[in-house]
Amino acid sequence: MASRPSWQGHLRLSLVTCPVSLYTATSSGGDVHFNLINPKTNNRIKMITTDPDTGPIERSELVKGYEVSKGEYILLTDEEIKSVRLESTKTIDIERFVPGDDIDRLYWDNPYYLAPDGKMAQEAFGVIRTAMERSGQIALARVVISTRERILALEPRGKGILAYTIRTDAEVRKADAIFAGISDAEADPDMISIAQRIIEQREGPFDPSLFVDRYEEALKALIEEKQKGHKPAKISEPEDTNVIDLMSALRASLGGKTKTATKNTKASTKSAGKTAARPKTKKSA
Repeated sequence: MASRPSWQGHLRLSLVTCPVSLYTATSSGGDVHFNLINPKTNNRIKMITTDPDTGPIERSELVKGYEVSKGEYILLTDEEIKSVRLESTKTIDIERFVPGDDIDRLYWDNPYYLAPDGKMAQEAFGVIRTAMERSGQIALARVVISTRERILALEPRGKGILAYTIRTDAEVRKADAIFAGISDAEADPDMISIAQRIIEQREGPFDPSLFVDRYEEALKALIEEKQKGHKPAKISEPEDTNVIDLMSALRASLGGKTKTATKNTKASTKSAGKTAARPKTKKSA
């Protein structure tokens, strides 16, 4: 089934525009989803919207409210909210170009695919995309998604454009308060040297297929066992990983390659040439 666009409008570079569609580039959540069940009846529980004074109420009757003081709200209908329209509501207007390395990875947010919407848009889209590719830089634009204006970082990807929403400065927490308690003392040079050699043992190309959600896989196995009527096996608690002698732990780690390191080494042959996903700038796709 073809993907449905999350947003449709126009892409504009100065006076050049074309219709485009924005698609989410990732899927959220896994395959295991739970419902709340009453174990006495085996019925699925329904969540009913309720007014504390008058009782249950239909969702279609509700409006959104912004709290200005305790218990006091400014009420807004969907029509009133939709009446707030910026140019970026329907137009992705490229404002500037910056080197990709200038954007801190902390600011990169959700990825989208941007594609031309219809045959008539192909030529103008191709001109904009190719010019962006040759510039070797990231294009910054704005777009309104889900009642919020977001910054978009655009770069060529394949025959289309990869678009990332960029967090605002207000959304990013400063690390100073969190890192303030970390000691300024220099680490032991010998320990650092051993740790570097451990890192070298684990080096390999990035292959996303090696990383699966093991927790979800365990949940699936648990569900399958319960479906068969089997009593789930009791899982032993993980060993305490508290390190008392750091140097001994480092030497022991260096002495034998772990399963992870072995897997990465085996994967290096089949994965050679693959590149890591954003956020690293690609001049061509």
